[in-house]
Amino acid sequence: MKRLILNLFEMNCVSHITHGLWRLPDNNRERFNDIEYWTELAQLLEEGGFDAVFLADVVGTYDTFRGSAATAIRQGLQIPNNDPASVVPAMAAVTKHLGFGITFSTTYEPPFAWARRISTLDHLTKGRVGWNIVTSYLPNAARNFGHEGEVDHDTRFAIADEYLDVLYKLWEGSWDDDAVVADREGNVFADPGKIRPIHHNGKWFSVEGPHLPSPSRQRTPVLFTATASAAGTAFAGKHAEVVFTGGPTVDGLQRTIAGIREAAVAAGREADDVRFITMAGVVVAPTEAEARAKLARYQEFANAEGYLAHASLPWDPTALPPSALLKDVANGSGRVGRFRTFDPEQTVGEFLAGFGDLSRQPLLAVGDPEQVADEIERWLDEVGIDGINLLQYHSHDTARDFIELVVPVLRARGRLRTEYDERETLRERIFGAGDRLPERHFGARYRGGAHLPATGISDPTVKEDA
Repeated sequence: MKRLILNLFEMNCVSHITHGLWRLPDNNRERFNDIEYWTELAQLLEEGGFDAVFLADVVGTYDTFRGSAATAIRQGLQIPNNDPASVVPAMAAVTKHLGFGITFSTTYEPPFAWARRISTLDHLTKGRVGWNIVTSYLPNAARNFGHEGEVDHDTRFAIADEYLDVLYKLWEGSWDDDAVVADREGNVFADPGKIRPIHHNGKWFSVEGPHLPSPSRQRTPVLFTATASAAGTAFAGKHAEVVFTGGPTVDGLQRTIAGIREAAVAAGREADDVRFITMAGVVVAPTEAEARAKLARYQEFANAEGYLAHASLPWDPTALPPSALLKDVANGSGRVGRFRTFDPEQTVGEFLAGFGDLSRQPLLAVGDPEQVADEIERWLDEVGIDGINLLQYHSHDTARDFIELVVPVLRARGRLRTEYDERETLRERIFGAGDRLPERHFGARYRGGAHLPATGISDPTVKEDA
């Protein structure tokens, strides 16, 4: 029986995905600057048996809609926005088991610094970190890092592929497992002969090495990607262990899953080497009527403008007559910003009604605990996902409702663990096959210094035998 991978979807900001809902009574979203927000949340999730908190991120503002970032700023739409990695040590300090999926882009910051940062986090958490690999899509993000415009989509993935190659060399190949000897009597902490530079010289990066941290428990963090594109599918097939994906329809989601499994096999891996998680909405209460009323209450606060800005819509339907047909007034691309296509026969009014409609979430469960558990089991068995990033409507009530009402039912049905394994890392928890990348993964090819040009660092104080 397939067990649910259960993550909470979070971001270090006020309005992450559910725009306008930060205004709900007793919502805690505006406390995101406070360390207590994160420590309270981490303890709650661990008490509820969550696998991880998945931390989203962007490095720019949403300024395409109306040609300005003003809408996003008014809405608190991912601005202000703090570094996701910085809250992990605080959450790790008050938990022992909760994992952390950290979003970080390969496009604008050098790989050597990121390799060091996440190895440090893997040490501090005793192997509880994963990395959500993204390439950054916002034009403002490109301009923030010295580019005139957005880096081409497929070029970003080419950069990401080499970025990962550098990281594998640092994480997997730069230090031998037994390089740290901690010899007090001989005054030798680490053996230079078991540590090597990587001497990477590629199209995008030049990195000498060696990696500065010693090997952490996982060495390579659990590798997440978020993708559905052709270039992203090939990238995920080669690199990803967990894919965060979605789409407007279940059929589209299933096609994406099948395509990535095929890409994994083409990359020399097994189809089941990749797990799939998707964003899911759960509104639960003791009775279905109460759950429906709760969703209706949430809907009252949802704001369409936030969703329009989040979609980077390049035209403004709010300025158009509601009766106008989209085919007569929209741009000719047939797309709604980044997210989906539109029906050209729809009216502007019908189109706008879909933005901020919380019931249009492809994976949505609303009802009493048994009904919600039934739907989640259907997602696992019929849709074919392996887990969810639980969408938050209210912080921290969404998580608390799920823990108090749904978790006991899923545990009774064998879909969630009843306790944590004291010894496991995040990778072991997800796959049950050890702390390290499997041998068939591309990153494992550098273990022990294989496929690297350098041997261990020479030590001039050690004389060779005559």
